[in-house]
Amino acid sequence: MDRLSIKHLLGIRDLTVRDIELIFQTADQFKEIINRPIKKVPSLRDITIANLFFENSTRTKLSFELAQKRLSADVINFSASGSSVKKGETLIDTVNNILSMKVDMVVMRHPNPGAAHFLSQHVSARIINAGDGTHEHPTQALLDAFSIREKLGDISGKKVVIVGDILHSRVALSNIYCLQKMGAEVMVCGPSTLIPKYIAKLEVKVEHDLMKALNWCDVANMLRIQLERQEMKYFPSLREYSMQFGLNKEILDSLDKRIVVMHPGPINRGVEITSEVADSDQSIILNQVENGVAVRMAVTYLLASQIER
Repeated sequence: MDRLSIKHLLGIRDLTVRDIELIFQTADQFKEIINRPIKKVPSLRDITIANLFFENSTRTKLSFELAQKRLSADVINFSASGSSVKKGETLIDTVNNILSMKVDMVVMRHPNPGAAHFLSQHVSARIINAGDGTHEHPTQALLDAFSIREKLGDISGKKVVIVGDILHSRVALSNIYCLQKMGAEVMVCGPSTLIPKYIAKLEVKVEHDLMKALNWCDVANMLRIQLERQEMKYFPSLREYSMQFGLNKEILDSLDKRIVVMHPGPINRGVEITSEVADSDQSIILNQVENGVAVRMAVTYLLASQIER
């Protein structure tokens, strides 16, 4: 069996093109399985996985949990809001306590960038980063790229614009790394206050006019405005943001080509995207959700297959 070149999935930058292709090929096989009447396989029957979420999450947590259960793994769910972390317990204490329960793999979301990397250096379990602060969210980028490949047949040569709150988005950074590795051209679009200074170093195009960006692209990935991460005002109001950078049906219909519309969720309907667009036949948002389970099954399975029993 082919193997990944990594022990942990901490970020997209650590992956080779071959790694990404292997994850996609494995996800193709799992996608067939999850569309069968019996959706479970016994692949990870003797593997125990702990889901550690130090930040709120609904979709990612459910997606990982479903992926793990489809693979027949034993699953422990840990939420920081109801734990001793509130009492001052450190990350390493929490993890050591969980590892003493003989856990093979940890899926972790944490508000601090680099938390998953820190963990990988201190514990023997395999680590999957489910989002670390505003840094990376590798499985989201993989499922987004997988969804583009499924819809358009290939990623190489495609033009993808990421619209919205680039500054606070770990999805944007992981997507840029992943799409560029797979040969796509990437543009970011949003208010200048939400485009980070370092973006020029990543060799992506920058556009502040939504219409120009949409006329350029094959795929538009509309990001959520992350008000919970914003300590100051980056734009006058949500209404004004929506008027300048929101995608509605009139805009979509005015383009001289059909583009693919994506959104990592959760959607602020009527802000970055209207319900009409989100539910239209140009949107692959629900495909992204379905593909998320298949891609997370693939990553979990490939990492778990390296564990020496």
